[in-house]
Amino acid sequence: MNANRYTQILEKIFFAHYQIGDDHVCFAREEIEHAAVELGIKLPKNLGDLIYSFRFRTKLPEAILAAAPHEKTWVIKLAGKGQYRFVAEREWIIQPNPGLLRVKIPDSTPGVIARYALDDEQALLALVRYNRLVDVFSGVASYSLQNHLRTTVEGIGQVEVDELYVGLDRRGAHYVFPIQAKGGRDRMSLVQIEQDMALCAQKFSNLICRPLGAQFLTNGGIAIMEFTNTDEGIRLACERHYHLVPKDSLTDQDLEQYRSSSDPA
Repeated sequence: MNANRYTQILEKIFFAHYQIGDDHVCFAREEIEHAAVELGIKLPKNLGDLIYSFRFRTKLPEAILAAAPHEKTWVIKLAGKGQYRFVAEREWIIQPNPGLLRVKIPDSTPGVIARYALDDEQALLALVRYNRLVDVFSGVASYSLQNHLRTTVEGIGQVEVDELYVGLDRRGAHYVFPIQAKGGRDRMSLVQIEQDMALCAQKFSNLICRPLGAQFLTNGGIAIMEFTNTDEGIRLACERHYHLVPKDSLTDQDLEQYRSSSDPA
C-alpha cells in the first residue's frame, strides 16, 4: 500500500520537472503535499519517509529509472533545506564481497548487550564499538566521538552520520572516521558516503577523513568497508570481514594463517 502510494507521488513529482535529456531534476519537499492532493492520495504522515525509502530501502519506480541516460541510474540527493535533486550517475550497488575471508575476532561484547541486541544498525554499531573493529580495520587507535550526529552541511542541508570516530596513529596524525551502518533490509548508499565526506571536509578539515561502512553479513559476521575519492568518483578502497567468536574458537591454525597472510608493517 505505502510503496504504491509512494511510487505514484514520486513519479508525479519527477515527471512534472523532467525533460528528455536531463541528467538532474530538482524538486522541493513541499511538492510531496501538492502531488498527494492532485492525485487524491492520503498524505503520508511522515513526509521524510517517502524520500528516505527511495534513497536507502527500495528501488526507484521503473518509469523513473527508464528515463535515466544510457548506462546511468537516478539517485536522490539533498540540495539544501527541504530541497532535493535526482542526479543521473553510473550505477554502483555497494554490497559485501561474499568471497572474502572472515577473520575470527574474540568476542568482547558484554553479555547483557549480546543478550538483548537486535539486528538493526544500533546493534551493529555496538558490536563494532565493543570489539574495537575500527581500530582493527584501520590500524589506528580510535574513539567514538558521537553517534547519530546530525548537523547542517553547506550546499546539502541536514545530514546524519550513524557514528563518528576520531583517532591517531603512531606518527601522531589525527583521523576522523564517519561510519554508515546497515542492518536489516537497508542498503549502503553512495549518497551517504558523499555526505559523510562533505561533512568531514567542512567540520573536520584538519583531520584525515576515512569514511567507513559497516554491514551485517549473512550467517553472522560483519563487513567493514572503506571508501576514497578518486578522479572517477568515490570508490571502494578496502574491505574486510570479521566473525565474532568465543575465545576458545580461535585456534592455533587460525593464528598461523593470519600471521602468514598479514600485511607488512
